[in-house]
Amino acid sequence: MESGESSVGRPLIGVSTYLESGARWGVWELEAALLPAGYPRLVQRAGGLAAMLPPDDPARAAATVDRLDGVVVAGGPDVDPARYDAERSPRTGPPAPERDAWELALIQAALASGTPLLGICRGMQLLNVALGGTLVQHVDGHVKDVGVFGHHAVSPVPGSLYAGLVPESAAVPTYHHQAVDRLGAGLRVSAHAADGTVEAIELPGPGWVLGVQWHPEMGDDLRVMRALVRAAS
Repeated sequence: MESGESSVGRPLIGVSTYLESGARWGVWELEAALLPAGYPRLVQRAGGLAAMLPPDDPARAAATVDRLDGVVVAGGPDVDPARYDAERSPRTGPPAPERDAWELALIQAALASGTPLLGICRGMQLLNVALGGTLVQHVDGHVKDVGVFGHHAVSPVPGSLYAGLVPESAAVPTYHHQAVDRLGAGLRVSAHAADGTVEAIELPGPGWVLGVQWHPEMGDDLRVMRALVRAAS
């Protein structure tokens, strides 16, 4: 927010975070709730106020969402395959049980309350799992290099919520090796990559629910986040 600009009327958008066992700053190395700065900056640039949501007791998710105008489930580690009744692939990363439980509870609370919800990468995958869907545990070609974001084109499905925001095929920042397989109940695909990978999903209905496989916080296109902020206003 620019100096002197009022925050009155700006919706409060909660963003889920990592919980890391050891993070270092200055002389300290301590357990920390972490979130790449691109997420809150994207919320702020899109006109919202950003609040961090570190993992908590899932029983508190509904009360947390009740205090928010919108929810973003951020990218991060692989979803535990046990959450969708699958055997773990050797290429699936270690589980993050506290984060899985917390974010699934946030998603369910947002869906139950009609709070606008955006899932980013892992967040999109969790949205699918929360509604009974499954994941492909490894796909090639969607990571440029270890720790390096790539770009590829994403094409919207005509008539979808996403197509109404971004009607053209657009290059997006990408870094993932898992993807949506069987869709969860009520979800529809709203964008694909050239290789057919599902790149966005949405839940039609009175609420605003969208998941994107890419990382808008690593780019300059504000259209998706601005739509969430508008829906939360």
